[in-house]
Amino acid sequence: MSAIGQRVVYQGDGLAWLREHPLGPEHAVVTSLPDVSELPRLGFGGWRDWFVATAELVCQRVAPESVAIFYQTDIKHEGRWVDKAYLVSRGAEAAGSSLLWHKVVCRIAPGQCTFGRPAFAHLLCFSSALRLTPAQSSADVLPSLGEMPWPRAMGTAACEAVCTFLLHHTACRVVVDPFCGHGTALAVANARGLDAIGVELSAKRAERARLLLWPPAPASGAARAGSRTDGT
Repeated sequence: MSAIGQRVVYQGDGLAWLREHPLGPEHAVVTSLPDVSELPRLGFGGWRDWFVATAELVCQRVAPESVAIFYQTDIKHEGRWVDKAYLVSRGAEAAGSSLLWHKVVCRIAPGQCTFGRPAFAHLLCFSSALRLTPAQSSADVLPSLGEMPWPRAMGTAACEAVCTFLLHHTACRVVVDPFCGHGTALAVANARGLDAIGVELSAKRAERARLLLWPPAPASGAARAGSRTDGT
């Protein structure tokens, strides 16, 4: 594999893409499922059902020895916390997948109060066949998000932790994000030598996901080696 991974981003429906494209043992899905604010037409109850069903589909589509990894931040709805880790776990259980690890990612320094969203995010890894030994354990708490190239990004420190896990403990060498946004997970994967496939419904976001560099390119605007910008 080249020092910088290859990337392709498709503009379209991520769920349709997952249903139509088989994933092999070299593919890992690494994604954040959309929040209720991004799918207002469903209503809150409809979004919850959609969220669980989508987590189930993601876990079903990865190969048995591969992994599905979700980065999610809880929300408050009408004064009640909505635990997205619980919702993802419901979908994974329905798909027959088991939790390999659940990490807490600090969104701000511990000891501070937040409103609307908690001071931490969830990073969860599921597989139907892969199992880890105690010697393969890693830190359960990540002290910071890292950089946020856009407001809904999976923090770069969380992306780095995921890539390290994939490289050291799996045969996965292609990161697939069916809700890739601006492509943070794809860019970090490429920087670590992993190939990446993204799908994004928004044409504007898809174009940004094709171009995002990590670490950022110098101000001169040097082209990113190894990237591909063909999308449909």
